Amino acid sequence: MEESSHEISSPLIPKGGDSRQEAPSSPLKPDEEEENSPVKQVALTVPTTDDPSLPVLTFRMWVLGTVSCVLLSFLNQFFWYRTEPLTITAISAQIAVVPLGQLMAAKITNRVFFRGSRWEFTLNPGPFNVKEHVLITIFANSGAGTVYAIHVITAVKIFYKQHISFFVSFIVVITTQVLGFGWAGIFRRYLVEPAAMWWPANLVQVSLFRALHEKEERPKGGVTRTQFFLIAFICSFCYYAFPGYIFEMLTSLSWICWIFPTSVLAQQLGSGLYGLGIAAVGLDWSTISSYLGSPLASPWFATANVAAGFFLIMYVLTPVCYWLNVYKAKTFPIFSDELFTSTGQEYNITSIITADFHLNTTAYDQEGPLYLTTFFAMTYGVGFAALSATAVHVLLFHGREIWEQSKSSFKGKGMDIHTRLMSRYNQVPEWWFWCMLIVNIAFTIFACEYYNDQLQLPWWGVLLACAIAIVFTLPIGIITAITNQTPGLNIITEYTIGYIYPGYPVANMCFKVYGYISMTQAITFLQDFKLGHYMKIPPRTMFMAQVVGTLIAGFIYLGTAWWMMETIPNICETSSSSGSPWTCPSDRVFYDASVIWGLIGPRRIFGDEGVYEAVNWFFLVGAVAPVFVWLAHKAFPRQEWIALVNMPVLIGSTGMMPPATAVNYTTWVIVGFLSGFVVYRYRPYWWQRHNYVLSGALDAGLAFMGVLLYLCLGLEGISIDWWGNDLDGCPYASYPTAKGVFVEGRPVFD
Repeated sequence: MEESSHEISSPLIPKGGDSRQEAPSSPLKPDEEEENSPVKQVALTVPTTDDPSLPVLTFRMWVLGTVSCVLLSFLNQFFWYRTEPLTITAISAQIAVVPLGQLMAAKITNRVFFRGSRWEFTLNPGPFNVKEHVLITIFANSGAGTVYAIHVITAVKIFYKQHISFFVSFIVVITTQVLGFGWAGIFRRYLVEPAAMWWPANLVQVSLFRALHEKEERPKGGVTRTQFFLIAFICSFCYYAFPGYIFEMLTSLSWICWIFPTSVLAQQLGSGLYGLGIAAVGLDWSTISSYLGSPLASPWFATANVAAGFFLIMYVLTPVCYWLNVYKAKTFPIFSDELFTSTGQEYNITSIITADFHLNTTAYDQEGPLYLTTFFAMTYGVGFAALSATAVHVLLFHGREIWEQSKSSFKGKGMDIHTRLMSRYNQVPEWWFWCMLIVNIAFTIFACEYYNDQLQLPWWGVLLACAIAIVFTLPIGIITAITNQTPGLNIITEYTIGYIYPGYPVANMCFKVYGYISMTQAITFLQDFKLGHYMKIPPRTMFMAQVVGTLIAGFIYLGTAWWMMETIPNICETSSSSGSPWTCPSDRVFYDASVIWGLIGPRRIFGDEGVYEAVNWFFLVGAVAPVFVWLAHKAFPRQEWIALVNMPVLIGSTGMMPPATAVNYTTWVIVGFLSGFVVYRYRPYWWQRHNYVLSGALDAGLAFMGVLLYLCLGLEGISIDWWGNDLDGCPYASYPTAKGVFVEGRPVFD
């Protein structure tokens, strides 16, 4: 019987002495053009061939994959605490490993060890190939994303200044990362195999793999994709020296502030970082892609939904509420994630915490109710609406498909050429995922009970968090797979445990990471599975790379964060006197949320005892909105654009604000329109060849220059002090405008 080429094993040498695994030698090709994917972007980008003989689990893959994962984990956590965090994507590693892989293929011995035995293997099975390159990138993906549980450790150690041990921190990090494997295994059949679940972000990496590995003749008067990538990469690399160091104002060009340098109103309207961002643009790829991802990877209908939602929330809802002074809006800045007293002063959180890390209700009554900026409160409202909209939208627009897929189990239905090509490989048994899920949940419950003094979360909280995650993974996964936008689950987890178990901030944070992160990790694993699906990687091999990469990344992220918290003075301090570049913007938002939902509790803020009770009506608004779209679609079936109105994406468009700011959105929408509508419609051939390659080149150039600037100049504290490095240039944008409000360093309005 022929040895399977898709089992997890070392790069074995078949009996014939060839350095490849046994498999059919010729690539499998579709017989007819119509067998391609029904999704046009996929059909234009993803190859419809497979060569199962390519070795995958090679020595090169393990070495380069592990090194990539370690380096990206360290660098991303290192830069994460900075005021302007830099995220180094897996695309950087995807590019950097190509010459290293080719060098190893040329120089490492091809000697066969233990020839003739079952342990036969070689360190060099042949040329560096695309499949091992994909697996290296999967490793790198593990280190490219943020480990969300680090926020819990940072909040406890730095902001609350309480004790949590390294071992307990490690348990929280690993269990939250691994928990998502269970949900991913359960929902693979719905979110990976169907052609309609096309995961737009993966097409960037697929295009780059093809550019790096496929031989291509240069078209007359043009360039190959590899040449185009190199040109764009060099330009991106050189250009980022300006917004990253020489001329930092390029991050947010708020030109209205320049015209009205002393007007509070004009700067509130025009500031890209501290206001509404009207006419503000950012000539900086990190500004464009840092929070919403690459606009070049976003389909135009999704970009349009984000643009519409951002316009309604930022330019209609926010200014109306502010200038009508809803919830005392003028007492606070128009755009801020800080927590305030009723008089506009910063809220003293430390004063309302008891010695055993609970809410001191007596001190809270003396300090008074906690206030948010009206924009911050509205973002929570639209978060409520996005959750209910997600459930209703998926039920109305995808309910029948889910039911049919459940009944058929995809036996020949909804399968495109890529799913048929992958059917030759052994799938990962579902019981693997179930075993991992059950063991992980059991260990999490044990840790929460045994270390309850540090984690505060009871056993039933773990089970409830898992229940929420499994309910929302499928609908949010469908939206992500189609639109490249992921509605957040964090609000519903915070809200639920905050009502049931108020006054315990660490319990609230842990509940959020077990409910929210297990879902987002599942989405990440499913996206990687789809990348492997497109590139024809054996599923069991993919599974192994994901598990190992996740464990390595979790340890490196935690170790790096712990080292920085122990050694950097004034870390996460935002006062101007500290002068520290380590202000931890995302961790501060996480800490604020733990105060709102965990320490004080939603009942005292959004419930019958709070100021913002009316915000709960957003749940109803979100549930009703998709019904109107669905009814309009049924009433006017020929109007195809109606079905493209995606209410979860539209309503939840500002889910990244804060810490994202207006300029991140305005520039992202402009670039998304140019790419997804103008170029895609009027220059389809150019879009097909270069769009996703350009996205990867811009990411890579920025990442390499960002690291170089920090290592050469940032570590030495060398900076340029001139007006071009005054970010935004809108000093009055964050001033409160209510009469008689005094905030230190700011004028009092009469």
